[in-house]
Amino acid sequence: MTHSGYVLLADDNATDAELTKRALELGGVSRNIVWVQDGEAALDYLLRKGQYAQRPSGLPRLMLLDLHMPKIDGLDVLARIKSDPQLRAIPIVIMSSSDQESDMTRSYERHANSYIVKPVDFKQFTDQVSILGQYWMRVNRALG
Repeated sequence: MTHSGYVLLADDNATDAELTKRALELGGVSRNIVWVQDGEAALDYLLRKGQYAQRPSGLPRLMLLDLHMPKIDGLDVLARIKSDPQLRAIPIVIMSSSDQESDMTRSYERHANSYIVKPVDFKQFTDQVSILGQYWMRVNRALG
């Protein structure tokens, strides 16, 4: 059985993760959201290692990736995914509270598909996540 059509959310902030999941669900995008709390867990999940060795096969339709996480930061996770021939096609949207141009530049240099600054306002956040989820999960044509 494949585990397709899901969103992989990598964010160490439980509040942001819960808001993101709710926004995707409210937008009718996906109820199938996998949340991991750090960069190491994100890579283990994708590579089916450690505690995720027995997870169902299949890659996410979309990955939402925070930049500043423990163990392995988002930029390193992004670089490792985009350098792996089996993983590089996964669309990765950076969702960060940082609006620093250097963070955006480094993300795009590592082949991020999009960079979103998390709004502080709940309604703006919900609307933004819903729109990006609808685009990547419904509008965008994915391989496979």
